[in-house]
Amino acid sequence: MTDDLRQRLQRALVPAMRERDRAAISAIRSALAAVANAEAVPVEPRDDPATAGRVAKSAVGLGAAEVDRRELSEDDVRCILSAEVTAHLEAADHLRSVGQGGRADELQARVAALRPFLDR
Repeated sequence: MTDDLRQRLQRALVPAMRERDRAAISAIRSALAAVANAEAVPVEPRDDPATAGRVAKSAVGLGAAEVDRRELSEDDVRCILSAEVTAHLEAADHLRSVGQGGRADELQARVAALRPFLDR
């Protein structure tokens, strides 16, 4: 079920690129990246910070270090999109308060591109 909202985002990217809608392209790519980041499995810290980056502690063999990504529910993806919208709105408000209306308008356009995905 996770892929439903993600797939809609991915499908919306192609027409946005054809139309050269920079705000939509940026918003959709950012949302897809946020979803991908949320799926990442956290890395366990090493016991000894002095040897953390050494090859001796590395996994050996083809695919030895590969880990399945976390599966997000549709609600998880929707929450991530909602957080993106909220962050853009807060940033737009801040930019307006410091006289950066043009940049605030760009963020508002990104919000407008993401809102239809939250309405479904």
